[in-house]
Amino acid sequence: MGRVRRRGRIALAAAVALVASGIAAPAVHAQAVHATADYLARMDADGDARVSLAEYQAWMGYGFDAMDRDRDGTLSKAELPGGRGAPLSRDAHRARLAATFARQDRNRDGVLDAGELAAPPR
Repeated sequence: MGRVRRRGRIALAAAVALVASGIAAPAVHAQAVHATADYLARMDADGDARVSLAEYQAWMGYGFDAMDRDRDGTLSKAELPGGRGAPLSRDAHRARLAATFARQDRNRDGVLDAGELAAPPR
């Protein structure tokens, strides 16, 4: 039961982070990760068992990149889900990710450990 509950918290944390960033996750990317250790391993590019802001933004930026079909650095109305919403620049998207990261970094050490990564942002 604990493992199922933990997976539910992880899925919720990932969904909250994506919603907070304003980008929906492509299904293939989201389904490939099943536990906190998987998220940490995928995001942790330098292998230090912690996720920096740069690593977080790089990992979470995949949704933006996938949707930016014309590669101009801005999601136009036509590129946004449902064709609705105001255009979103890469810089604005990264700023939203930074804000989400800051809410998850509960001990304010500038990195996310496995526990912080699994917890929904405040």
